[in-house]
Amino acid sequence: MNPCPLFNLTALALTTTFLTACGDSAGPTTDAPAGDGPAVTGNVLTTEIPQERIEGTPLPMKVPNLVQAPGQAPSLVVPEGSTLISAGKPVTASDDLPIVGELEYITDGDKDAGEGFYVELIDGLQWVQIDLEAAHQVDAIWVWHYHSQRRAYHNVVVQISDDASFETGVTTVFNNDHENLAGQGKGTDAPYVESHFGKLIDAKGQTGRYVRLYQNGNTSNEMNHYTEVEVFGRPAQ
Repeated sequence: MNPCPLFNLTALALTTTFLTACGDSAGPTTDAPAGDGPAVTGNVLTTEIPQERIEGTPLPMKVPNLVQAPGQAPSLVVPEGSTLISAGKPVTASDDLPIVGELEYITDGDKDAGEGFYVELIDGLQWVQIDLEAAHQVDAIWVWHYHSQRRAYHNVVVQISDDASFETGVTTVFNNDHENLAGQGKGTDAPYVESHFGKLIDAKGQTGRYVRLYQNGNTSNEMNHYTEVEVFGRPAQ
């Protein structure tokens, strides 16, 4: 199989623009609604999508309202000037001695499937945290937990803060923890099946220096995994 082409963050027209990844199209973007005000402009966010490699037989996923794996890459328009700001940034975690891999894998840019590319943390509720090393307006967070097998992760919560301890000034941008098992409030987002396209989260320009991601096992086992987390944004104004 040919390797997936590399996509860069480039300015793309919002009319009849397609986000393409490994031969799949994310579909056209839409123009801003007609009106007297100025047109809304921005860039279609793109990234390198890893090759799909599914191994093993997935276990049943008995999760209500589960969103199945997409057939194409997700699409999101972000403000001009938004770039990848998490590459090579420091990562800490509630489990600082991973069972498999190293925490630095989470921001090393390698999203391939399989052993040697992901981090495995112990069971139970765990979090990982990326230090962007300066405050930014965060536009998007793209997450790959583990995509070598179809599975869904439990109690996924993604937050942004200027406080490294996440005790104050916390903004939640994704939460599918419907029972508040993570203690971060009841979420309303849908659980989803992992795929090589990852999960693209709209952070809506929230300002912060740190990004924290929670999870609590998955439908295949009790462990917690990350392959890559990409944060896109702009320096805080």
